Amino acid sequence: MKSIPLPPTPHQPQPDAGPSLDQVLAQRRQFLNPGLFLYYQQPIMIVEGKMQYVWDSTGKRYLDGLGGIVTVSVGHCHPHVVAAANAQNATLQHSTTIYLNPNIGAFAEKLAGKMPGDLKVVYFVNSGSEANDLALLMARLYTGNYDAIALRNGYHGGSPASMGLTAHSSWKFNTPHSSGVHHAIAPYPYRGHFGYGDPDAGVKYADDVKDLINYATPGKLAAFFAESIQGVGGFVEFPQGYLQHAYEHVRAAGGLCIADEVQTGFGRTGTHFWGFETQGVIPDIVTLAKGIGNGAPLAAVVTTPKIAAVMTQKTHFNTFGGNPVVTAIGKAVLEVIEQEKTQENCLKLGAYLFAGLEKLKAKHKVIGDVRGKGLMLGIEFVKDRATKAPGREECAQAVENARELGLLLGKGGLWGQTIRCAPPMNITPADADFLLAVLDEAIGAI
Repeated sequence: MKSIPLPPTPHQPQPDAGPSLDQVLAQRRQFLNPGLFLYYQQPIMIVEGKMQYVWDSTGKRYLDGLGGIVTVSVGHCHPHVVAAANAQNATLQHSTTIYLNPNIGAFAEKLAGKMPGDLKVVYFVNSGSEANDLALLMARLYTGNYDAIALRNGYHGGSPASMGLTAHSSWKFNTPHSSGVHHAIAPYPYRGHFGYGDPDAGVKYADDVKDLINYATPGKLAAFFAESIQGVGGFVEFPQGYLQHAYEHVRAAGGLCIADEVQTGFGRTGTHFWGFETQGVIPDIVTLAKGIGNGAPLAAVVTTPKIAAVMTQKTHFNTFGGNPVVTAIGKAVLEVIEQEKTQENCLKLGAYLFAGLEKLKAKHKVIGDVRGKGLMLGIEFVKDRATKAPGREECAQAVENARELGLLLGKGGLWGQTIRCAPPMNITPADADFLLAVLDEAIGAI
């Protein structure tokens, strides 16, 4: 493959003085969960990051095209975020909500100010799985109903309750999950019953939600969960009108509408601050994680005062939820998003990348579909465009080739057939050109 130079950066990484890759790999194999997986045939060890770039233990630099799995929102070690974390670490590292601390309220107010409607009450937790667990509990308590609907091809976490919401066999263990969860047909234009050319696709896919309510539940519903764009499922963007009509069916059955914004939030879609806004809806509960903390273990559930009141029925507490360090980080992340206009950058460079990916699709027959919004873009590989047979091996090889050329990417979809591209929201036009050039070379070398 032809070498492609990375855009220049003023940052000079420190020489790696830690243990060797082989030592770290041996420790991992002996002492860590054996279910952990590594992306590449030849593992890489990341030891330093600065903004949109990371360095491995050999000193090789990469553009982080996956943003730490759609988590690094404003850049690795952003100086404003680092300063906020360091300042708080130097004064008070931990305090729970049984005491007052100014950070949690200040961040909650700033976060609530970004929400539409009456979404003004914030619960802090530590991960997206926890957030979705809590949202499901809240919905069942508030409605008095038990059944919930989520979407096929969706991912909502790895805890027992959130695993029940997930409908993606790769992520479900053969154990009892949260019961009472039913899965509607995924509104997946490329692979679904109703394609891109059907102007009524959103309504038709939403009809399956109505059918599930009528045939699989008592006719009453607690909750409907949906990512605004399916993340682990391969960055699947829903047809317009889908969430609007699905929400109507759910609310008619007494249920609450829950938007999983773990990957789509904080301006990543470009056109809007929240993914659900791209569908013209306002949910009853919103769950947040990943980009909220730029890598810190921070997540949140946001809802209305009326719904939040149900949590006073019993004692509810999270030891680390709203920790002063992570809430200082979260507030700093919001400040960077505002000051550096990262949403606008997502819109501009997302459109540029999408146009470039469309050109690559026309050039490379292994690309079956290009989709997404802003800096959340999917490239689905196929063995044959007519049959749409998933191109799992082709996708894996493209990701390997891109890594060799200095670009880190993700994989998604049921068969691992889709490249997920979600770099930090601070990438530059030069980074976008590099990304497209690398993909062209990497796919051409399959």
